[in-house]
Amino acid sequence: MRTIPSLLVLALLGAGCGGSDASSVTEPWVWDLPTNVLPPRVPEDNPMSVSKVELGRFLFYDKRLSANRTQSCASCHQQDLAFTDGLAQAEGSTGEIHPRNSMVLANAGYAASLTWANDVLDRLEEQALVPMFGETPVELGMAGMEDELLRRLREDDRYPEMFAEAFPEDEDPIVLGNITKAIGAFQRQLTSFNSKYDSWTQGDRTALDESEQRGLALFLGEKLECFHCHGGFLFSQASDHEQNTFDQKSFMNNGLYNLDEDGSYPRGNEGLYDLTFDPADKGRFKPPSLRNIEVTAPYMHDGSIATLEEVIDHYARGGRLVPEGTTIDGQDVSGDGRDNPNKSAFLRGFELTPQEREDILAFLRALTDEEFLRNPAHSDPFVEQ
Repeated sequence: MRTIPSLLVLALLGAGCGGSDASSVTEPWVWDLPTNVLPPRVPEDNPMSVSKVELGRFLFYDKRLSANRTQSCASCHQQDLAFTDGLAQAEGSTGEIHPRNSMVLANAGYAASLTWANDVLDRLEEQALVPMFGETPVELGMAGMEDELLRRLREDDRYPEMFAEAFPEDEDPIVLGNITKAIGAFQRQLTSFNSKYDSWTQGDRTALDESEQRGLALFLGEKLECFHCHGGFLFSQASDHEQNTFDQKSFMNNGLYNLDEDGSYPRGNEGLYDLTFDPADKGRFKPPSLRNIEVTAPYMHDGSIATLEEVIDHYARGGRLVPEGTTIDGQDVSGDGRDNPNKSAFLRGFELTPQEREDILAFLRALTDEEFLRNPAHSDPFVEQ
C-alpha cells in the first residue's frame, strides 16, 4: 500500500499564503470537448487557467521533482503511451520496482478514484503528493526534502514568473500546495475524445468499418458483458464529471488470481482489501478506462497480461488459471481465478468465433486517439519540438 508520511505537515506546507480563486484568474481555461461530453469536475480552490496548466506541464516533465533528479512525473506517464510507461510494474527513481502498473492519465480528471485500489484518493491535487513523497514504495523520493524542492524551483529562471502568473494573489506563490495544484490542472485537461469511435458517435457513419461496428455490438451485448464494468463515455464505470451527483467509485474482482478459499491475491497487492481488511474486498480493483487501450499494454493492475488478445482469452475463460509452481516474490500464486469467491457476477465466460474475436479487438483499437498521443500541448516543454 502506498503511504505518505507526515501528511498533515505536507498539507500545512501546501497552504502557503492562500490559493487563487476564480476572481484572480485573468485567462480562464476553455474546454475543447465534443458536444456529448461534459467537462470534468474542477475543485473550487483550484480553478483552471491557461497559465496554471502551462506551469503544470513544466512541473510534470521536470526531473527536479525527484530527489536524485533522475525522474519526473512523465517518466512513468509517457504521452505516446496515453501517459503510461509500457512496463508491467513501474520503477521508481531509486530503482525500486512497484507492485502495480502505472495508471493511465488520459481523462484522469474524469476518474471517480485515482489509483488501482484506493477509495479515498479522488483529487488530483492530493494524489500528486503520493509519487512525490511516498515511501512505500519510493517513487520520486522527495520525503523530507520539501524545502529543497522549493529551493530548486525558486532558483530556476522561469518558475518565479510562471508561478506568479498562475497564482497572482499569492505573495509567495512557490509553495507545495501550488505545485500540486498546477500539476493537477495539467492532468485534468488531458482529455482524449477524438478516436474513430468518437467520430462515429458524433454522426460520421463511415468512421467505423464493419468489423469495428460488429465489435461495438458485441461490447454492448449481454454475451460478453463488457459494458457492465467498462460502460459510459469513459469506458469505465468509475467515472465522474462536473454534473454528476452520485459517488461513482467502483472496484471489481475479475478473477485474475485465487490463492486460497478466501480468494486471496498476492500479498501486498490484494486490491481494496489492503485498505479495508474486509475479506470481500480481496482482489477488487478499479476498472480502468478502455480509451487508448491499444497503446497501454501490458494490462491488469500488476501488468501480468501482455496483450489484448490474452485479455480477451482471460475474460472468455471467466478467470485466469495460474499454473502450479508460479511464484511472485517467493509466494506461490497458482490457482484458478474462475473459482474466486469474490469474482464479479458478470465474469461468466463466453465463446467467440474467430471472426467475433477479431471484431472485438478491432473495436477496442478504434478507441485510440492518435491526435491526443501527439498533441504538442501535452508534450515535454524541455525538449525542442
